[in-house]
Amino acid sequence: MRDISNPLKVVALLSDGQFHSGEELAAIFGITRAGVNKYIKVIREWGIELLSVQGKGYQLTHPLDLLNNDKIANYYHRKTKQSPNFEVIPVINSTNQYLLERVQSLPVGFACIAEYQQAGRGRRGRQWYSPFGSNLYLSIYWRLEQGPAAASGLSLVIGIVIAKVLRELSGQDIRVKWPNDLYLNDKKLAGILVEITGKTGDVAHVVMGVGINLSMHNPNQDIVNQAWSNLGNIDRNQLVAELLSYLRQALINFEKEGLTAFLSQWSPIDNFANRSVKLIIGDTLIKGIARGINEQGALLLEQDGQITPYIGGEISLRADS
Repeated sequence: MRDISNPLKVVALLSDGQFHSGEELAAIFGITRAGVNKYIKVIREWGIELLSVQGKGYQLTHPLDLLNNDKIANYYHRKTKQSPNFEVIPVINSTNQYLLERVQSLPVGFACIAEYQQAGRGRRGRQWYSPFGSNLYLSIYWRLEQGPAAASGLSLVIGIVIAKVLRELSGQDIRVKWPNDLYLNDKKLAGILVEITGKTGDVAHVVMGVGINLSMHNPNQDIVNQAWSNLGNIDRNQLVAELLSYLRQALINFEKEGLTAFLSQWSPIDNFANRSVKLIIGDTLIKGIARGINEQGALLLEQDGQITPYIGGEISLRADS
């Protein structure tokens, strides 16, 4: 992997929101203007939008609230009186993949947070749009001693917990969508990806990733092809600390009691409760009224007065407008 330390330093310098001339940057790094242009090209590839004005230099189009290890640790310690166990990697292929490749050596609860994902992914291998510093990309590792079957309903629990944190920090009506999304004003705000390694009867290594839209601008419409929303201005470092605190406690409770302990929290924030929806299962379209979830985490769909549970990785839920 190429050395990106200097492009990251350029981002840090520009994060003050001011103009910085090419001459100034060249002097700081002891390089030519052509060298500065190479750094600018790299950070533009990360999705950072820059103004380039002759006689003034470079300025960020939108301000960046950069992730900071010390700030996250301080927020976390103030809330829990404990030290967090996490790593901030500014540029990464995928936070989930990074943890999956290290599950044999990771401590339970270890988290990875990134500014930019080069190969972020969602469910069913879809690409997850991950511009630098605009959103939040976080993954956390856990072990389930009971095996993979014990993870049933976990994505729903993660959604409930994240919605709780976002509602508290932003004051907005964040809602959940079965089985792995969060919505704001009927638009997608965040997605959850739970990946599990381990065989039946063995310990399950679980990696849970979340991507949250905070201040995304002009996303690639080939990737982001549905209505989306931003959470808005929020302290990203505080958000990381709050998420880690709540998620770790929730995972302890989930290990003991499963989805049952969280079931009552789903209905009040269910974005599609009692609304006409359509399920897409492969090439099959099923219309009905969403009636919440059951103890196994299945979606309850009412059709002609009959309620049927649906569960599975290939099901997609859409409003029937």
